[in-house]
Amino acid sequence: MMALDGRKMFRKDGLGYFMKVIKEHIKSGNFKQFYLLYGGESYLIKLYRDKLKDAILGESEQMNFSRFEGKDIDLNELNDIAQTLPFFSDKRLILIEQSGYFKAKSDLADILLKAPPSTIFIFTEQEVDKRSKAFKFINDQGTISEMKGLDDKNLKLFVVSLLKPSNKMITENVCDYLLDKTGTDMDNIINEVEKLISFTLDRDTITKEDVETIVTTQITGKIFQMMDAIGQKQQGKALALYYDLLSVREKPSHILYLIMRHFNILLQVKELFSHGFAPKLISDNVGIPPFTVSKYISQTKNFSIEQLHKSLKLAADTDEQIKTGQINDKIGVELMIIGFSR
Repeated sequence: MMALDGRKMFRKDGLGYFMKVIKEHIKSGNFKQFYLLYGGESYLIKLYRDKLKDAILGESEQMNFSRFEGKDIDLNELNDIAQTLPFFSDKRLILIEQSGYFKAKSDLADILLKAPPSTIFIFTEQEVDKRSKAFKFINDQGTISEMKGLDDKNLKLFVVSLLKPSNKMITENVCDYLLDKTGTDMDNIINEVEKLISFTLDRDTITKEDVETIVTTQITGKIFQMMDAIGQKQQGKALALYYDLLSVREKPSHILYLIMRHFNILLQVKELFSHGFAPKLISDNVGIPPFTVSKYISQTKNFSIEQLHKSLKLAADTDEQIKTGQINDKIGVELMIIGFSR
């Protein structure tokens, strides 16, 4: 199979509408007063946060820039800074990260409403409540983007873009194998690709053996492999994966939670797919990355709707027995996996 071509990196619409809007704002210099970047893909949040910051501030960074972080931000102090006109510039920037103000009641929206047009705000959050006053205000007056991560195609091309400066190539099959192990988190992908580049030294092609040797499988990847083994009734493999997770100090209770979550996702995906939902709608409804939808659909073929319901009940029963002290947590999860894969 031919190596992936890095020249196709990110079509103009590949990163979505918001990224195109940001590029237009940066190019024209016409910025919105309020930006909210939120979601689970921290790499994209940091990337576009920094692009905006650099473009808005230019050379006046220190003089007209303030940053707040965490849930204990003093709103009076924030308001005072917001009301201060910029020095030797036409813009002041305030960056507010992980404040929690988009999930709780606060006076933030009132502060934003009163801020002079010269003060620009960028917010970054992991989670938001779209019903919150602050969210609705920025939705009306600014630009909001949920950073869910890249789709399957662009994740692969992202890997290629990381390898290209070192003149290394990877085939699509090996790239699929790499992403199965790393998951979709882009920061983690960067770390693992850097390890591969160092490991392969003067060789120009990344092999499956390289990935197997050097890349750390994330817990979600192991859970996915375990569910494959369970669906195919490979009891020994499923238990081996469980023991692997225990060996790296994962708690049985956390493993159980992830198994239950996975069964729940499979049930939702199977039901939506059977009703003709397209992958994008499945991703939006279930809350899983677009990259993973096809993998979940493939995995659902190993289970009937009835089996998924029974598996969820068995997992819930096991959870209750562990919490009430009827069974040891390690043994309880082990017996549950045996029951699933029998």
